[in-house]
Amino acid sequence: MSRDGHEKSRRTRSKRVTLADVARRAGVSQTAASFVLSGRGEEMRISSEVEARVLASARETGYRPNIVSRSLRTGTSQTIGFVSDTVATTPFAGHVIWGALDAARERDHLLFIGETEGDPELERQLIETMHDRRVDGIVLASMYTRKVAVPKALLDGRAVLLNALPRGRSSIPSVLPDETEAGRTAARVLLDAGHADGIYLIGAGPPNRVPKDSLAAVQRLQGINEALQLAGVSIAGAVPCPDWQPELGYKATRQLLEKAPPSALICFNDRLAFGAYQALADAGLEVPTNVSVVSFDDDVLASWVRPQLTTVALPHYELGRAAIQVLLDGIQQQPSERQPRTHLIPMPLRVRDSVTHVTRSRSRRPTKVAL
Repeated sequence: MSRDGHEKSRRTRSKRVTLADVARRAGVSQTAASFVLSGRGEEMRISSEVEARVLASARETGYRPNIVSRSLRTGTSQTIGFVSDTVATTPFAGHVIWGALDAARERDHLLFIGETEGDPELERQLIETMHDRRVDGIVLASMYTRKVAVPKALLDGRAVLLNALPRGRSSIPSVLPDETEAGRTAARVLLDAGHADGIYLIGAGPPNRVPKDSLAAVQRLQGINEALQLAGVSIAGAVPCPDWQPELGYKATRQLLEKAPPSALICFNDRLAFGAYQALADAGLEVPTNVSVVSFDDDVLASWVRPQLTTVALPHYELGRAAIQVLLDGIQQQPSERQPRTHLIPMPLRVRDSVTHVTRSRSRRPTKVAL
């Protein structure tokens, strides 16, 4: 392009380029340019030569469509609201945002992200503000799997619950990790390694001794029970914890060791397992030589502890992707047509070094534990 051409192009970009400018430069009607730029060129039998001219004109002029006008015309703003409690600022679940952003971008949508810090009033304001900006739908996300009261403001448009189930009846679909199958997976890891007795639980216990409001605890416990019962194996014991932090995992394991040295531990999350590791080490027991350990979540430190922790991973990235896909796949449905659905996302097993294979003839319990 000549110097004069560059200067002309620079002047063109300094002002707002309209559809009429693109059409004029391409030598076509404004209607034809609109069909091409909206992706309807083939449908409206626009020739490939005209389509090429329009696209070249749009590139050369730096044309950007008027999103507000297109939203009014098409009924879609190509935007999605993502409202969470604290998931947006927790490194542990940052991949949820990444997955949602990738899925939205692949479907030519932008993501507006807001965080409530658990404040119901702020949650209401964020949802209403996003509706005011005509988002195509809203994902309401929770940091941990639980039941939530669906905000009334969420019922004004399309929505999906992420990592949450509605408390009570609701037509809003949910996207959740498959915690029950994860429980089965954790139990099968020990069963496949030959553990048939001396399996203890750290963090929760039957019949339903779990932390308050923890849906993951209930479902993981259900899956563990199902897999062990199917194999004819009983849980040797359990130490429930009100919260799943390392210090409580340490305390629970110490309490367990005072009664009977375990063959294996199923910890209800990795933070509990980190505490259990320390308690076992303090008692002179080695993982997995003396005690096998399996856990859940795949915390970033699970592959850094020694021995590396075998765990069933939370699929953060896949959860974020699935929430956007479920929302957009149902974009044509009217609120009255929605069907309640729960979409379960598989939790993959991360096999590492904390589980050893045993035989029935082999003694798995030390005769002395140093506490």
